[in-house]
Amino acid sequence: MESRYNPKAIEAKWQAIWEQEQIFRVTEDTAKKKYYLLEMFPYPSGRIHMGHVRNYSIGDVVARCLRMQGYNVLHPMGWDAFGMPAENAAIKAKTHPAKWTYDNIDYMRQQLKKLGFSYDWSRELATCDPSYYRWEQLFFLKMYERGLAYKRNAYVNWCETCQTVLANEQVEGGACWRCDQTVQQKEMEQWFFRITEYVDELLDYTHRLPGWPERVLTMQRNWIGKSPGSEIRFPLESGQGEIKVFTTRADTLFGATFMSMAAEHPRVPELCRGNGQQEVVLAFVERAKRAKRGDRSVDLLEKEGVFTGSYCTNPMTQEKMPIYVANFVLMEYGSGAVMAVPAHDQRDFEFARKYDLPIKVVIQPEG
Repeated sequence: MESRYNPKAIEAKWQAIWEQEQIFRVTEDTAKKKYYLLEMFPYPSGRIHMGHVRNYSIGDVVARCLRMQGYNVLHPMGWDAFGMPAENAAIKAKTHPAKWTYDNIDYMRQQLKKLGFSYDWSRELATCDPSYYRWEQLFFLKMYERGLAYKRNAYVNWCETCQTVLANEQVEGGACWRCDQTVQQKEMEQWFFRITEYVDELLDYTHRLPGWPERVLTMQRNWIGKSPGSEIRFPLESGQGEIKVFTTRADTLFGATFMSMAAEHPRVPELCRGNGQQEVVLAFVERAKRAKRGDRSVDLLEKEGVFTGSYCTNPMTQEKMPIYVANFVLMEYGSGAVMAVPAHDQRDFEFARKYDLPIKVVIQPEG
């Protein structure tokens, strides 16, 4: 017996036995409780890193623990292998995207197997395989037929280097999480799903997830975003169109004294053009974009902003309202522009006090 642990010899021996005996292969067993455990599929970049080791070690611990508790655990593995990033990487490597992708999958599969994770490799899949994405296409067609998928123009996070659209969570400090290229706001025709048809059902499920951190549940509820309200249009004083604002409190419109806009709002550059504010506004915009989105949404954040040099008109009072860019307004909530009612909103109040803006009380408590 060796006095020191020899991982190459010992782990290879037992991993070979596991594979030969297919001890992690999952079959139907009605006598056992079922548990489906899926970590986010890795992107086949070619090599795993410590982030992969951490993520999949956590999942594997959970899977093994549940098996010991008598569960029939389905613990599959796959590869998030579709899209422009794979194609761009293949072009850079001067090889065909299919060869680049599947070569990387083969290498990373062997790396994961050496770590001894308890996957049922017989159920391995790749999202670029037609036998997989045909079902995604079927789901999409069914939703389209039922009027749940539609197209419209929208501003998106665009990475010029990766030539692809990024989710808000993939923008870190104003840059692409993958290549660190500065992200642009670009108007493109996009497909959308009418998740509003399922809002109540989705929200209900967030209350049926025991053990989930409240922070994560709050993020999910904000993403679902059920907010009954009104869209109000504020004409620009310049006569160059209007700015649309979504509000859940139309009853406070008489108290709106200024407007706050997200740094990413597509109309910000034109609002500060030619009025002496362009340099200071664009510098603030770049600084705000580099801030973490999670930090910008918390109430403890110090409220900061800059005057664009432009005004809009309150459609009810006909009073002139200065338009600011503010660090606490996010593009993904509402329209990316907020009618500020400082007498009846804490964030607006703090901002108004800081920048000496009017505060008009329009609702009095009863009694």
